[in-house]
Amino acid sequence: MTIVKKILPYLIAVLASFVAAGIFIALMGFDVFRAYSTILFTSFRTPNGFIQTLLKFIPLVLQALAFTIPLTAGKFNIGGEGQMIVGAIGATAAGIMFANLPPILLIPIVILAGVLTGAIWGFIPAYLLYKFKINEILTTVLLNFVSFALIDYVATGPWRDPTAGHPTTITIGSNGFLPLLINNPPLHTGLLLAIAVAAGIYIYTSRTTGGYELIATGANPQAAGIYGIKVRRMFVFSLVLAGAVAGLSGALEVAGVQHRLIEGMQSNFLVLGLIIGLISRGNNLAVPFVAFFIAVLEVGASAMQRTLMIPVQMVFIVEALILLFVLLSDVVASRRKS
Repeated sequence: MTIVKKILPYLIAVLASFVAAGIFIALMGFDVFRAYSTILFTSFRTPNGFIQTLLKFIPLVLQALAFTIPLTAGKFNIGGEGQMIVGAIGATAAGIMFANLPPILLIPIVILAGVLTGAIWGFIPAYLLYKFKINEILTTVLLNFVSFALIDYVATGPWRDPTAGHPTTITIGSNGFLPLLINNPPLHTGLLLAIAVAAGIYIYTSRTTGGYELIATGANPQAAGIYGIKVRRMFVFSLVLAGAVAGLSGALEVAGVQHRLIEGMQSNFLVLGLIIGLISRGNNLAVPFVAFFIAVLEVGASAMQRTLMIPVQMVFIVEALILLFVLLSDVVASRRKS
């Protein structure tokens, strides 16, 4: 019964959002039931639809975790997009410079390069917060814009692909491609790594002393400091770890999907990651499940646009309404308790 009570607000929020968005779809003159059937079931009708959903799930779950990890410590990382881009740049650089290494060496180097560069990008706002008390929201957002300039420079620099009509680098060494779990349609092993990271983050934050210190820091920094927790170091650690996870998402996109650096490859993963983190209410256990649901909506939205000519923005409205209703359910619950 306790689990049902916890899940019920989410179910009501999802149902309410679909009803509200359905009204807009009907007013636009489209078939509501066909639209929702396409959104919800495209991912499960064909093997390709399901694989595309899993490929979308990988960066979404990592971007969401890059937001919820600092949130545990009471900090807001809005720089997952920039950290993903820098991670992709690091992975691409390693994959091109060490292209002749065997797979057993090159694949770990590519992944580690993405993780380390993402962590460094997360360390910059962490240091500014620690040393000068500059708000992390401001610095992480501004660093996103710096990363846009960096990816443009790299994708149009010496490694650019002259045959591409878009800022794109040449491919990394083929030995740096992630092995495939399924060949047709292709699904790379980054899925297993993303799931392992999600599980590891949950175990760390809920089952270890370090995780308890993060939670205590986020709950009451002053009390945590009184009991000997290095609060400011917790802030730094959470932002650096978030940067590493976001950097991993960029490395997996390079090594598993694109096999090169492409300007714009970060898509709308940051916004969706924030939505997932907020819908999950910062609960790292809930993040993978919400991320999969959002991936289903995203794949279904593309199919809906192709087959029914309904604007893909309609799914953005559904996602925003889900978040709105979840937040409203919190308000209602808090008022009932008071």
